[in-house]
Amino acid sequence: MAQDIPVSKKFLAELIGTFWLVLGGCGSAVLAANFPYDNAAANPLGLGFLGVSLAFGLTLLTMAYAIGHISGCHINPAVSFGLWAGGRFRGSLLLPYIAAQVIGAVIAGGLILLVASGRAGFELAGSNPLATNGFGAHSPGGYGFVAALVIEVVLTFIFLLVILGTTDKLAPVGFAGLPIGLSLTLIHLISIPVTNTEVGAFYWTVPAPDIVNPGRVEHGSASV
Repeated sequence: MAQDIPVSKKFLAELIGTFWLVLGGCGSAVLAANFPYDNAAANPLGLGFLGVSLAFGLTLLTMAYAIGHISGCHINPAVSFGLWAGGRFRGSLLLPYIAAQVIGAVIAGGLILLVASGRAGFELAGSNPLATNGFGAHSPGGYGFVAALVIEVVLTFIFLLVILGTTDKLAPVGFAGLPIGLSLTLIHLISIPVTNTEVGAFYWTVPAPDIVNPGRVEHGSASV
């Protein structure tokens, strides 16, 4: 990544990249995971767990090649922090990157909510401010705190390991986006039933998709 790229350009790249990741991933979960909404069991056309997992991986993959040469395509505060902790990212850019990521996620979340609310019968479930991500009552599979904590810690570690490994100076050049995108797909395949997948702080700021009850979207989410 060129050192002479203005911070403003990197900021915009991270904002757009995170916007696209949340729109593509969470948007597919909210709008297309279980379709048609009223007759999905008899006539399943929705994406399901596999489709949503692929949506997250593909959005990350496309952005890796679209903005990777500009900002490095972190589009996840956990990634920015991990790269900084590993000595691969300047500390002076940490807060601007995280700010851009949060803003991009919030904008995408608002757009998803706007589109989802345009369907007849849409319900914004506001009775629980912690939404559907997390453990216990907030876990799609009813998993407890320890299970949720373990899966999120392990998968976040693996995700950062893949990123650090594929972007190392000794790694093949130009192929990092593919394994990183595939790893995010695998992470979602594993953890959607457990926590609805966190593995990154941008999920805390968006409408959390309830894939089990796709007519419901709650704002915010519980982090483990």
